[in-house]
Amino acid sequence: MVRGLEFSQYLNGQDETIKFAGRIGRQLKGGEMIELIGDLGTGKTTFVRGLVSGAGSSDHVSSPSFTIRNDYRVNDLLIAHFDFYRLDDPGIVKDMLAEELDDSATTVVAEWATAVDDILPIDRIRILFKVATNDGRWIKIDYPERFYYLFKGLGNQ
Repeated sequence: MVRGLEFSQYLNGQDETIKFAGRIGRQLKGGEMIELIGDLGTGKTTFVRGLVSGAGSSDHVSSPSFTIRNDYRVNDLLIAHFDFYRLDDPGIVKDMLAEELDDSATTVVAEWATAVDDILPIDRIRILFKVATNDGRWIKIDYPERFYYLFKGLGNQ
């Protein structure tokens, strides 16, 4: 990961997580790579739900744990949500991911991405989720300066 900017944020429940991610989703332009890191049940899919909603989609967002990939289209933007949890060897899905990473009209979101770490751009956004209370979670966001537009004014509010 290229050293860049970072901040942490406490999010109290699903509604706050969706609202926070929605503010980021409204700023998506395409060409962003977002890696979501955290144990099962820490809020990664809830975050994606907010991201997609904020971008302007009313699509139902679900975890792609079994389908490996879910796509959400908002006008000219494609949000490609990958989940590599069940894949030790990503095979052809790795090739699909590589194609999306080269598309400037696509925002790629990946969970459990260690299986494809060798093709992920060094210059990416990493969001770490940690459960803090029954419904609350801390997130830590590391991102290169070129993605500042996504997070301007969001830290510790």
